[in-house]
Amino acid sequence: MRFAAMVALVLMLSGCGTLVGAGAGGLAGNQFGHGSGKTAATAAGVVGGGLLGHALTGD
Repeated sequence: MRFAAMVALVLMLSGCGTLVGAGAGGLAGNQFGHGSGKTAATAAGVVGGGLLGHALTGD
């Protein structure tokens, strides 16, 4: 829960929500899977985080 609150705060203050969201999503996605599954999870995290960051901040 702390991580999510920290990411939300950074998104609001940074003004570059898509980039911060993509970075956070990639970091979170990288924690799952092995081999090519880890790569796919990281890519999915980057895309999902970027979309979420954009939706939250509008930029």
